[in-house]
Amino acid sequence: MSHQKNHIDRILLFIVLTLMVMSTVIVYSASSSWAMQKFGESSRLVSKHIIKILIGFGAMLFALNFNYNNYKKFTKIALIGAIILLMITLLLGGEVKGVTRWLNLGGLSIQPSELAKYFLIFHLSALIATKGNKISDLNLGFYPLIMWIGIVVLLVMLQPNFSMGAVILIISIIFLYLSGAKFTHLLSVALASLPVVFIYLMSASYRRKRVMAFFGFGESSAISSTNYQLDQGLIGLGSGGIFGVGMGESRQRDLFLPEAYGDFVFSIIGEEYGFVGAIILMIGFLFLFLRGMRIAHHAKDDFGKYLAIGISLLIVIYATANIFVTIGLAPTTGLPMPFISYGGTAIILSSFAIGVLLNISSQTDLFPREIIKEEIPNSSEQKVSTVYS
Repeated sequence: MSHQKNHIDRILLFIVLTLMVMSTVIVYSASSSWAMQKFGESSRLVSKHIIKILIGFGAMLFALNFNYNNYKKFTKIALIGAIILLMITLLLGGEVKGVTRWLNLGGLSIQPSELAKYFLIFHLSALIATKGNKISDLNLGFYPLIMWIGIVVLLVMLQPNFSMGAVILIISIIFLYLSGAKFTHLLSVALASLPVVFIYLMSASYRRKRVMAFFGFGESSAISSTNYQLDQGLIGLGSGGIFGVGMGESRQRDLFLPEAYGDFVFSIIGEEYGFVGAIILMIGFLFLFLRGMRIAHHAKDDFGKYLAIGISLLIVIYATANIFVTIGLAPTTGLPMPFISYGGTAIILSSFAIGVLLNISSQTDLFPREIIKEEIPNSSEQKVSTVYS
């Protein structure tokens, strides 16, 4: 364990804790009707959600008090382990709605793709910090990074989970660009990926329907089966108006909007708290991102710098993708909103990542502890002490 030299970023901590507390109210409202019908108990899902939040808070506290530099030598092993879990999931994972994304380990259900996306950021940060300017070299720096990204994205898409695979790829490209990779190299990767992505999208009928529906083709009914969830989500957002219908007063959660507590939780926020509530939530994620980038700018070493950039990007882009899907700016996918949507692996790992970010902040000079000088009686010497407050 490392000794914290300075304060952590208390504003960042406040933002995340606020999001976590908000999520309990939102998940309860969004899931109560479905839980009552399914289990005869309206608080069934929110009770599980609170337990996962508490576990996530414990993970955050652990990471906050553990020197982030200690992760550097284990990033490769961790990523290889996540890749192996992704392979095992393809072979033995539990199937839900035609996809195999979860792995059951002794009654504990985990989503290896969540592990993989964070471990990928950790390992890329370690590689870039080690390679330095070599990242601009195609063979020595760029290709090794792309290899790891390609393996993770491919295995995630084979589950199949196109949305998460695509977002991981987008985050990785932006991350590499901010880390010094040449734009021409990244552009060539993006262009080379387009034919593969197109073939992948067209290889399954449900993906074709979603893409066609997004561009306005396909079913012509007022509320099509393909776009049913999106249509109901938009109805919820529109019903909220400026100030919303009130806490716990959502109508769409009453079995109109499927899985309102998960991927489309932003619709419930917009319905109950209105345009104002939705904007406040987005401002919260914006501030989270800005605090993370500020920490990255002041990090004491390259590993901390890139790790802070990667964690900040990952969380804010996932939140943005979730919002874009809900308001119809992206095809319907299965991406949860960080810290808000009902979930297990995602909220625990996101909390752990924020703990790492807070630990990086504690080792910068942004939030110094107060240093005072005390005069020693009958002596010309001064005693320097640190006040821990």
